[in-house]
Parts: sequence; structure tokens; C-alpha cells
Amino acid sequence: MGSQVPLEPRGRDSGPVFSGVAPEIIEDTLIHLATENEQYLSELPEQAGCFKETRIVEFIFLLSEKWHLNHSTRYQAVELLERFMLKQVEQMCDDRGNTKGCGQGQKSSWSSVKDQIVNTFVLRLVSCVQLASKLSLHYSRVTSDTALKFLQSLKYSYTKQELLESELAVLNTLHYQINVSTPLAYVELLLEVLGYNGCLLPAKPLHQLCVQLLDFCYLTRETIYDTLLKIAIDNSTPSELQIAKFLTVKEDFMLLAVGVISTGVFILSLRHWDQVVEHLNCITGITSQSILEFSYAVVKRIVGSTTPEQHRGNCGTKSPEDRILPQT
Repeated sequence: MGSQVPLEPRGRDSGPVFSGVAPEIIEDTLIHLATENEQYLSELPEQAGCFKETRIVEFIFLLSEKWHLNHSTRYQAVELLERFMLKQVEQMCDDRGNTKGCGQGQKSSWSSVKDQIVNTFVLRLVSCVQLASKLSLHYSRVTSDTALKFLQSLKYSYTKQELLESELAVLNTLHYQINVSTPLAYVELLLEVLGYNGCLLPAKPLHQLCVQLLDFCYLTRETIYDTLLKIAIDNSTPSELQIAKFLTVKEDFMLLAVGVISTGVFILSLRHWDQVVEHLNCITGITSQSILEFSYAVVKRIVGSTTPEQHRGNCGTKSPEDRILPQT
């Protein structure tokens, strides 16, 4: 073999390089992401978000850190698991719904569905992390041996064949459509557009802060969106209908991306904040008011979850849980 191009050490993410993409590519990619986002929101199942609760996201983030996976991979794993689990539950319920019954029979059927989900959940989660790692060509891939060793540490006795079958189950259920765009892709593209449009922002520090804020939004998702809903309706007790209609807001990757960038600029470069919010409004069509409300909800959660002890802890060598999760 000839000489090889030197790569970054395994697991090290040096971040994207901004201002190196042709404007035509930026425009096409922005249109593609916006279309993909709108299509996903138009087909949103009513149970969307059920498998993004904090303890699940925390599990995936800590496992990704243990295996030295980059941030894009951890978000991809969360989204893969969410989409797979929703499809799996739908299929299981449809299968059992074909056998008509009532009363105790229906309860027994749903109990069986829950048992099956619980019994294989950790295995499926690990498979989603494995698959996500294989989509990232320049970083560590999770091998079967690594995955099995981890599962065995949790007292599971799966074989390599069962691990392979689990990956295939995820692939088949999602019809092999696993290369989904993550909110980080939206953030990075919008930062590129802002730079191209002349916003003089510290690109690398802002990107790093946006990644931290995106982690925070995933881990404190329910609190942030609960605050945002109450702001939007100007009422502290939303109705069930308002909560249901708000689901498309919670799953809107474009809104999440502009909210994260806006919050990052607010923290890092306040004098550019108004300009950036105006640009984000022009680029995405999301109103300045919506962007400001999202930033407020995030900042409110940050302030509410931060203590002097945490600030000191963040500067030291703490475990992943201590560095990422807000203390309660």
C-alpha cells in the first residue's frame, strides 16, 4: 500500500473547519436539512420523545464517552434509538392488535409488549451506539468484542450472534435508513452560514460552547421545553391539547439549533447577539421572538441548575456524570 493520509488520534474530535465550503453547497445543504426537518415533523408520531428521557440520554452519552466517540455519534445514537423504539412499539402493538380481545386479554397483550421491550432494551441501545459509530468514518468504531465486554460487565450473557441479530433488527425495523441528520449538523451548517453572511464571531469557541449547550439541552430536555411551552402560552398550567400540539416544537431540530446558537452567542459575545438573532430569523424563517424565548428557557435552566460547587467541579477532573449532569 502507498502512503496513508495521517488521521487524528482515535476518538479525538478537532471540530469542523469553517469558511471552507462553497456557497452553493451551503445553500443546497440548508435546503436539504430544512426539507428533511419539515418532513419529519409532518410525520411525527404522537409518542415522539418518549425514549429521550434524561436517564436514557445520560446512559448513551456516558457510554459514548467511555468508548471515545465524538459528539455527532452520541446524538445519532440517541435519535436512532428513539426512532427504532417507536417503530418497534408500533409494530408490536399492531401484531397483538390483530388478535381481537378485550378486558384482561388486552392488558395481558400490552404487558407482553412491555416485557419484550424491557428485556432487550439495553441490548438495542448498545446496538444503536454501535451503528452510529460505524457511520462516523474518522473516529472509533465500536467492535463486537467491546460491546460484548460492556454487556457482560452489566451481567448480560449475550453472544456475538445475538449482538449481530440485534443490529440487524434495528436496521430492518428502520429499513436501513439510519444516517439521520442530528441537531449538531444543523448547528454547524448555521454557523457556516452566519460566517458567510459576515457575522464576525469566534467560530471555534462558539462551536465548542454550542456542543456543550446541545448536550445540556438533551439532558434537561423536559425542563427546558416545559418552560418554553409556559412562555409560549403565557400560562403555567398548559392543557393536554396544548401539550400535544407542542410536540412539533420539541422535535424541531432547526429550532433547537438556532436556540443553541443564540444562547451561545448570548453567553460568549453579547454585543453580537441582536445581529445573530436577526440573521438566524432571515436564514430559517423562525421568528426572533421564538429564538429569544428558547434562549431564555435554556439560560433559565442553566442558572437554576448551577451552584458554586458545580463551577468548581467543572474545572476539575470529575466523572462524566459530574461534568455533564446538573446536580439536584
